[in-house]
Amino acid sequence: MKKTIGIMGGMGPVATRYMYDLILCRTDAGTDQDHIHVIINSYPQVPLRTDAIHGAGPSPTPFLKQGIEALINAGADFVVMPCVTAHFFIPEVSEEIEFEFVSLLDEAGQWAGTNLPGIRRAGLIASRGAIESRLFHQAFAAQGIEILTPGEEELDRSMEAVFGSEGIKAGHTTGGPREAILSVAGSLIERGAEAVIAGCTEVPLVLRPEDISVPLIEPMKIAAEVCITKAGYRLKTEAQ
Repeated sequence: MKKTIGIMGGMGPVATRYMYDLILCRTDAGTDQDHIHVIINSYPQVPLRTDAIHGAGPSPTPFLKQGIEALINAGADFVVMPCVTAHFFIPEVSEEIEFEFVSLLDEAGQWAGTNLPGIRRAGLIASRGAIESRLFHQAFAAQGIEILTPGEEELDRSMEAVFGSEGIKAGHTTGGPREAILSVAGSLIERGAEAVIAGCTEVPLVLRPEDISVPLIEPMKIAAEVCITKAGYRLKTEAQ
């Protein structure tokens, strides 16, 4: 039975577009009708997730609840959310409404455990909120993988690369933002990371597997492929 994917997006809009692109590109489809029914709720007005985690801003939970309810009411069978930090609030949302959720965190951890069985230390490039709330630490600990995080200066640099006025969320995917993310990835590898996790959904927009000497774990791509098969469709082979 074919299922409909719901994307709870807008955090940010570019990451939402990238998630949909991944679903399109990885689905084995020869015609328009062969593609998956996808409903996208791009809701950029969801309050800043890192601020909320630090108690410095309003909670995103009511916005996420409203957005996910809209997807379910529109016919989505399950929901994926291309914002890692917002996963922090999913337990609260789940207490209020019932829905099936594809977690970028859990899927990435399970993928690493299956596909990179020798990995014991993975470097994480993510938002301050995702790092401080230890979202990835929990998901990857289940696979016996230790998480290495950037130092304070490196974290400031990566946050500016993503959230700054000239950052990735503002549409800048070359120059300074890319150089900053590459630098942070290189530092994590020097410190012993055997893989790098693109732990913010904007990171894979500037960091590609060929840029680094260790595997790049891409939660967005992993979750997109899970969504495709969960919806009852086949993945396109890499050679296609």
